[in-house]
Parts: sequence; structure tokens; C-alpha cells
Amino acid sequence: MAKPEQLSFKQIRYFQAIAEAGSFRRAADRIGVKQPTLTVQMAALEATLGTILFERNRSGVVLTPAARDLLPRARRIAEEFKAFADQAQGVSGESTYRLGVTPTLGPYLLPRVLPSIHQRFENLRLYVREAIPAQLGSDVKSAVHDVVLTTLPLQSDELEVSPLFRESLKLALPLEHPLAQKRTIKAEDLVGEAVLTIDEQHLYHRQVSALCESLGATVNRDYEGTSLDTLRQMVVMGMGITFLPALYVASEINDSDTLRVTDVGGVSMSRDHVLAWRRRSPARVFFRQLADAIRTIANEQFEGEVTLL
Repeated sequence: MAKPEQLSFKQIRYFQAIAEAGSFRRAADRIGVKQPTLTVQMAALEATLGTILFERNRSGVVLTPAARDLLPRARRIAEEFKAFADQAQGVSGESTYRLGVTPTLGPYLLPRVLPSIHQRFENLRLYVREAIPAQLGSDVKSAVHDVVLTTLPLQSDELEVSPLFRESLKLALPLEHPLAQKRTIKAEDLVGEAVLTIDEQHLYHRQVSALCESLGATVNRDYEGTSLDTLRQMVVMGMGITFLPALYVASEINDSDTLRVTDVGGVSMSRDHVLAWRRRSPARVFFRQLADAIRTIANEQFEGEVTLL
């Protein structure tokens, strides 16, 4: 009788990814492997363990009782493996971490803060990957990312969350819009206005929707952008008005853009950003230092547009 293959860390990591993603396809997308690879590895793992781990259905997989019992231990093994790697990197004088960022913040914040970050931490290397906030929260808990830069709300007893700063939101209008000629735009001016936003998978969509509800405006569901750049171009083309984050405005909008960007008088429009990591992360002391550095540098680079939390 042939002996089953020995258990490997890769198989444990794949098992954790599938269990937390709820399907082989989503797990493959998260960790960057092909789905047949996961299928082969899970078949080998089940043969080694002598038990079935997943029941397949139309929407994905369901964990068997054995898998539910094994998942917490798989997470601890992943933590220990990462701690081993971090200690080895420390011995070699280098520290490499996987940083997850939201696409409505990372591209406009990181280019302004990373040069100073690398001056302060010369041996630091960051692998950056974008994802929506809900995905970031899940991925940092499952060790796909070591640390994430994301937008509140983010609630989990498994994570340590360090507040960074509050970012203001700006109203953007095409120059031909009647409100663009007003010296000061007030909340009552936006009652009944249709506001463009990005698609609903993004947290920013829900934040803009809540803001519109408080102002008496509505979300224009006929046109939804896929990015902040798309929103800006839609406004420039006269398709409507929108709200844009201040860091995006500072980074991407210049005098050649034919639109008006302004505050709304008497209305506080903002969103809060944080750095978060697993409470048991072996790098948690460093991540606190990193959060302090990002907070300080962002305050210097975006003076007047952010408020420290």
C-alpha cells in the first residue's frame, strides 16, 4: 500500500485560504495561484489526513466538522511561520511585509509618504496590493497581508487598529453647472441634486450614499464609475457632480481640469483612515512605529486636508 504524501505548509496555507474565502475560485484569486493547483493540493491533504475537509455546492464550499476544528490551528501555524520568516529577515538586516491598501487611498497617499518612510526605515521593503476594505479586513486576518491601510469602519477583535488621520471630502462640479458660479455652496443647495459615485462594491460608494442622504441629495445610479479617475472625467464631461477625497484632489487635479472643487459651507464631510494588523503579529511593535510615521508624514504632506486622529 502506497504511503500518503507528507503534510506541507503550502497545503495548510491553501486549506486556510479556501476555508476563509468560501470557494476554491476566490481562494485562488486571493493568493495568486491557479484553481487546479488548489484542487490537487487539497486532494493530497485530504488523503494525508484521511478525512474530507470541504463539501462543494453551487456557491462554493462548506467546511466539514473536521475542517472547522482544524482551521484555528492552521491560522496559528501561519502566524508561527510568518514569525520565523520575520526573525530570519531580522538576522539578515531586512524586513519585508505585505501591505494591503484600498484603491481610493493608496495610490494618492503612498507616493507622498513612502520616500520618507524608507528614509526612516532603510531596510524596510513593502509589497503593496490593492483591494476593497472588506477584502482587506479578511485578508489581513488570514495572513494574506501583514498590515493594511484602510478606511473605517473596520471591526474585529482579531486586529489591532491604529487611527491615522481624517481626510476631508470635496465637492466637484463641472464649470457649466449652475452651482459652480456660486461663491459659497451650502447644504441646502444640494437638495435634490443627483451625485455620481463609484460602483457599490467599494466602501466609498456607501460613504457617499450616506453623505447624500444627510444632504437631501440622491445617488445617480445611471452612471457609476469604476475609479476616482473615472468619476473626475465624468464630471469634466458635464455628466454630473460628485464628491472626491482631498488626497485625490491634491494628487491628481490641476489647473487643466475644467471643473470646480470646493467645500460645502457648514457641512463636515470626511472619512477616517487606519493602519491595522493581527493582534498576535510578531511585527506588531514595528507596525505601531510605522503608523506613527505615516501619521506624521501625512500631516506634513497634506497640511490642511487631513486631521490627525
